[in-house]
Amino acid sequence: MASTMVDGGASHSRHNAKLAKRTAAWKPGILPFLLPFGLLLAFGLWSYRPSSSPMTWALTVVWSLPVVGVMVGIQGAWLIRRRERRSHRMIPPAPADQDFLIVLVPTIGRHDTYPALERSVLSYVEHLPEYFPHMRVDVLTEEGCEATETIERLAATNPLIRVVATPKAYATANGTRFKARANNYAHELRIEEGEALDHVWVLHMDDDTGVGPDTAASLAQFINRQRRARPEEAKHMAQGILTYPRENAVNLFTWLADAVRPADDIARFRALTGMGTPAAGVHGELLVLRASIEATIGWDFGPKAIVEDAQLALTFCRRYPGRSDWFNGRCYGASPATTKDFVKQRDRWAWGLVALCFNRTIPLRYRWFLSICVATWILGPIQHIVAILCIGLLVGDLNTSPATQSVVILWALNFAYVIWTYWEGLRLNAIASANGRRKWWEPIVVISLIPVFSVLEGLGGFKGFLKFVRREENKFVVIAKPA
Repeated sequence: MASTMVDGGASHSRHNAKLAKRTAAWKPGILPFLLPFGLLLAFGLWSYRPSSSPMTWALTVVWSLPVVGVMVGIQGAWLIRRRERRSHRMIPPAPADQDFLIVLVPTIGRHDTYPALERSVLSYVEHLPEYFPHMRVDVLTEEGCEATETIERLAATNPLIRVVATPKAYATANGTRFKARANNYAHELRIEEGEALDHVWVLHMDDDTGVGPDTAASLAQFINRQRRARPEEAKHMAQGILTYPRENAVNLFTWLADAVRPADDIARFRALTGMGTPAAGVHGELLVLRASIEATIGWDFGPKAIVEDAQLALTFCRRYPGRSDWFNGRCYGASPATTKDFVKQRDRWAWGLVALCFNRTIPLRYRWFLSICVATWILGPIQHIVAILCIGLLVGDLNTSPATQSVVILWALNFAYVIWTYWEGLRLNAIASANGRRKWWEPIVVISLIPVFSVLEGLGGFKGFLKFVRREENKFVVIAKPA
């Protein structure tokens, strides 16, 4: 038995070393964007046929709309490549022994979500203490949740784990519900316990998302860099990369469809959050924030808030412009277990984001970029090439050329960027997986299925938009979490 344990530990250490080496060597590819761009541009110029029909003008608008987000995404990837060239000048990671880290893990506490929660929490206590000698993991539950006893047994296995139960009677001043309500309770508890301090950092994680050795090193490197910075230049918030290891997936189709998500982290989020103003929002995992700054914002955004992380980001933009950053660390999540859950997840995000785009309490200068991105998303079903051809058949106009030939360049840019996001996202997910590489057929399949994936993404976005228009009651739907 002892020999087996030693062998298992050695194998685990080798895996961690290989993972850290792979993530350190990664940088965004250029050819997967330039090759499709060149081919699409050549085809678009060759097939261009002048037209001034209503169909042509409508296409010119809807297929050109994504270019704003695309240009920001390209900038983000370029910034990563530039940073990698300068990485030899950066101070190597060292323990953040002058700061205190609180990992906050909200969970609905159901039995079907517990296996993923256990996997995630155990990864925190395994990997983070090496770089954070002063830390704690707060598992944030609802009082009386069905998995209470199981979660408490998990907490008893390690002194770093604490269970924080949100009282059923707890209510915020603005009537906030769902996950934001629980986050606000934890935020008020930190203030009460005297932890809302500059040297206390809160790492927000989802209950199905773990960390690895690279996460701890990159996070500590970021926090130490803020301690060395001048007070007026130090950052207060940062976001890393969300990846999906193959072994966490129970559905190959949704795993391939989720290749787009890590690509968004290294593109739009890298550009905006990394340059100080997270106008594209943030996601709720691998989001680190000074406890003192979080104390000034809180999570009490009202009863309609179901994308509390994005609302926090836009509020941060207004109060602390220029004070956010991005770090090249990963967290490791799991894609939805079914296609139905995949659409349901996108549906909830779109519902909340559309409401946020119309939220006049946030100045338009911080909402406009997100509004363009969301508009592009919810228009997905009518932008799809199949929908366009069907409409063309109905109106007797199958000419899909833009109003002017120069627009072909924008269209080639947009479509090449979509191909790049799935290609590069798949690469990131494969690097995060046990064997560290893509199977030979996976890039072919993921590119071939982009039209199908775009239908699912657009369907979720459009359903969320309809719920907003119908003023349906807000719901925070928690899908089952693959272990």
